[in-house]
Amino acid sequence: MEDSRIVELYWARNEAAITATDVKYGRFCYGVAYGILRDGPNAEESVNDTYLAAWNAMPPHRPDVLRPFLGKIVRRVSVSRWRRESAEKRGGGQAALALEELSWCVADGSKIDDRLGLDELASAIDAFLRSQPEAQRRVFVCRYWYCDSIEDIAARFCYSKGKVKSMLFRMREKLAAQLVEEGFIDGR
Repeated sequence: MEDSRIVELYWARNEAAITATDVKYGRFCYGVAYGILRDGPNAEESVNDTYLAAWNAMPPHRPDVLRPFLGKIVRRVSVSRWRRESAEKRGGGQAALALEELSWCVADGSKIDDRLGLDELASAIDAFLRSQPEAQRRVFVCRYWYCDSIEDIAARFCYSKGKVKSMLFRMREKLAAQLVEEGFIDGR
């Protein structure tokens, strides 16, 4: 079913929208959730929470393409669930490692204090990623959006683990330098 038709079902408050969303994007949503949570039942719960959030968001939102809309929701829901779980267990995982690796790029010296600042930061990171070679951009997104492990990324792209770590380190350095240059963080 076309995305526009699924969105129309949401706007009509027709429960068939959830079924159509699950048929078309269920595996995608589960993959994002599982990549962050590394736990099947929690990933399934995050997908269900994603469908509820999409139901509550439409209307007023009318996305043209559902995949990125759902991807943003499932990632937010999954990271929130991961934070709750890790606060209870204090366990480690790929999400923890990925977030820790990237956190120093915008933590501590950050000058981001409102929603507009976050939008500007997101635009700056997006511009940075568009300026990078495709292979590096894909590795970066796999690690920091999908929270894939270094081993999974290396296997997916036929790189050594060392090459993946090196690529990510260099990109974090470049990103931090760009954010300093644009005034988002203080120089280190």
